[in-house]
Amino acid sequence: MSIWTRVTNVFRSGHTIDDIDEELASHLDDAVASGRDAAEARRAFGSSLHHREDSLDARLMVWLADIAKDLRFGVRMLRRSPGFTILAVASLTLGIGANAAVFSWIEGILLRPFPLVAHQERLLAVTGTMRGTAERDDVSWPDFLDLQQRCTLFDAFIADKITGTTLSVGDRSERAPGSMVSANYFDALGVRPVLGRGFEPGEDVGRNAHAVAVISHQMWRNRFHGDPGIIGKTQVLSGLPHTIVGVAPEGFRGTFVGYAFQFWVPASMQTQFDGGVYTLEDRRARWIEGFVRLKPGVTLAEAQAEISAVAARLEAEHPDTNRGRGIRLFPLWQTPFNNAGALLPTLGISLVVVSAVLLIACANVGNLLLVRAFARQQEMTIRLAVGAGRGRLVKQLLTEGLILSAIAAAGGLVVAGWLRDALALLVPPRGGVVLQLPGDLDWRVLALSAGLCVVSTLLFGLAPAIITSQIDLAGSLRSGSGAMVGAHGRSWIRSGLVLAQISLSFVLLVGAALLLRSVQEIRMASPGFLTHEVLTTYVDLFTAGYEPGRARIFQDELVDRLVRVGGVESVALSRMTPFSYRSYSSATIAVDGYEVPPDQQLTAEYNEVGPDYFATLGIPIVAGREFTRADDPAAALVAIVDDTMAAAFWRGADPIGTRLQVNGRAMRVVGVAKAAKYRNLLETPRPFFYVAQRQNFSPTAAIHVRTRQPPAALAPRLAREIHALDGNVSPGELITMREQVDRTTASQRIAVTILGVFGVLALVLAAIGLYGVMAATVSQNTRELALRMALGAGTADLVRIVVSKGAALTAGGMAIGAAAAFELTRLLGYLLYKVSPRDPGAFGAAFAVIALASCVACIVPAWRVMRTDPLLALRS
Repeated sequence: MSIWTRVTNVFRSGHTIDDIDEELASHLDDAVASGRDAAEARRAFGSSLHHREDSLDARLMVWLADIAKDLRFGVRMLRRSPGFTILAVASLTLGIGANAAVFSWIEGILLRPFPLVAHQERLLAVTGTMRGTAERDDVSWPDFLDLQQRCTLFDAFIADKITGTTLSVGDRSERAPGSMVSANYFDALGVRPVLGRGFEPGEDVGRNAHAVAVISHQMWRNRFHGDPGIIGKTQVLSGLPHTIVGVAPEGFRGTFVGYAFQFWVPASMQTQFDGGVYTLEDRRARWIEGFVRLKPGVTLAEAQAEISAVAARLEAEHPDTNRGRGIRLFPLWQTPFNNAGALLPTLGISLVVVSAVLLIACANVGNLLLVRAFARQQEMTIRLAVGAGRGRLVKQLLTEGLILSAIAAAGGLVVAGWLRDALALLVPPRGGVVLQLPGDLDWRVLALSAGLCVVSTLLFGLAPAIITSQIDLAGSLRSGSGAMVGAHGRSWIRSGLVLAQISLSFVLLVGAALLLRSVQEIRMASPGFLTHEVLTTYVDLFTAGYEPGRARIFQDELVDRLVRVGGVESVALSRMTPFSYRSYSSATIAVDGYEVPPDQQLTAEYNEVGPDYFATLGIPIVAGREFTRADDPAAALVAIVDDTMAAAFWRGADPIGTRLQVNGRAMRVVGVAKAAKYRNLLETPRPFFYVAQRQNFSPTAAIHVRTRQPPAALAPRLAREIHALDGNVSPGELITMREQVDRTTASQRIAVTILGVFGVLALVLAAIGLYGVMAATVSQNTRELALRMALGAGTADLVRIVVSKGAALTAGGMAIGAAAAFELTRLLGYLLYKVSPRDPGAFGAAFAVIALASCVACIVPAWRVMRTDPLLALRS
């Protein structure tokens, strides 16, 4: 009985029962026909139910006994070949473990990134859009409320905006990340605080009207030592005491991928966390990065259609603020305003890479099994001779493969557990906050890993098992050997597996080389400002309770003090630091003489910068002047545009002295600066302008110091100068602008690390596979090689025969790999910087590495040929 029949008999017993009843009825009919009484015959044969149970039990027991026997025999055979077993298990463990790790990253970062949040498959991210541009924007609070009231296909609208507060630690300060949220935040997410409550309806309304907070379980445990009476106590957040009303459950990190929020405050506290600027009633102020939860059964397309229709009505009702504005919904894995969207291309590439590694590992183990099968030919011949069926041999060999893959799957899950937090190790802190990007080894990942176990068994075990069973029994018995038919076919299959390994390894190495060159180009690229000579930090005076007038005096005195420090060339302030995690301010602008399409609004981002900002950062002023201390609140409003903005809106005319309207405020353009990069090195040029920080004051300011001193040398002096002005104020993290730039290249570094590590792993596996083929070739052709030597062939001739086969396999694999890489490397386009996907240097490097590895793989078999004694080989 076949294994498939036994399985179906166990799980589909209906047909088997019918067969048993039919057979019993036939026996009864025969007994009655021979003259026996019908009742007596029934008593003799027993009830049909009894026979059914006995037959099914017997068949099940036989099937289970066969499985147990195959498992025991398989374990014994694997124990007899520890070297083979270790190498096969190690190859598969790395392949399955790498895939399980990437599955866990995709699960924990893209698909279900928010632990403890219910029904994440129905959560969508909400962003604003601007007609005529591919750029996204946030959503204003009034628009958010209108969308919430008018849309009917959503269970909830959830407002969310990452923020933070400064906590002093010794002579410096650290940022504690938090979030401003709508009052329904915890209820809509299905998250219940372990102590106290979430926010109540109405607590997100008013101007600083509800100074309440829910703190994280981590903050409760670390800062308040797990105090059970924490509810009702206060914690100073952004300079204001907040009453703690709840403690979030352990494991809940909030709704921004990578950041473990330490606190949540209602949106009514927006003014306190945005430097005193009230925007809850300003439809122009777009700051919400929120989510919606769909009602059950509603599709993304249906939801997008409804919310777009509502956005169109808002545009008609509020043309001054909403002209050209729309709303777009994204699934969580495409969320554009957190690390999920940024890591999506990298994780997609990682999935392709680890799949290739698994294929290489399976090909490697398949080759090992074929070589091992050659050594077991005599065993298979004997088993066939004593009556074993060929199907039985296939089942036994597949069982051995299943044992290998099961052990490897268990080891792979251990590897995946080790790698859960590996991504965070490759991503530097953002704004002084260490990112958390853990994988999630939930039941879905376990199920995928189990599926990989089964698939890998079929991939590497089925073909060798079938080929091994194809023994010419009569010929083998006549010759007294274990010869198989189709030896040439087996050699072709082994060679084909090696070709696949080499070609896949070539593709991975080309990808790694491209990304490595890209990272090198990024390291050498200029963002448009100085990097190594400029240090940056920040001082948060708003949190320290400073009024604007007092804060302005503090900032001026601090700049004057730092300029006098030895080795400091210049100092400047700004509201935003280039390449930081925070968003620049955006404004509706109007340029005299520039006509805007009637269905669009002209917008641009800007930064508030102080005197000497451009000189300190090394950004050239190509026309006009930069800001001075005379550009204060009493002076006329001024602005500086970059040359990208000048070219776009002034179209060759001189912008100096012209008028620029910013949110309805008229400013005079006094300078044109050279365009720089503002968010990252890969961004496309966009119009950007600057306003005078002294005319648009913020008590929270970044400090830029131009000096050749390292941060470690300047940090103590900086802290002393600040404490001399106020002992309760501490600077934030002090780093070079080079470090600031490097922190935005995390995606490229993750990709090059993953491709590099797995590319080397794939190369090692491919080299092992090539060595296995060459070793098997030498072993199988020992007599032929000995005969050649006896007939006068030299050692060099024999080595050339062996090496030429390896060279042919290598050349074929590289040719296939080059053709594949030529097409596939285009997928890296998003991660490449100033490097062509078909860069000849990357292809050349991969050629060299593969050739070197192949030479090493052929050395040992060739050495065996050189040491062969032809007389001994012929006698054997």
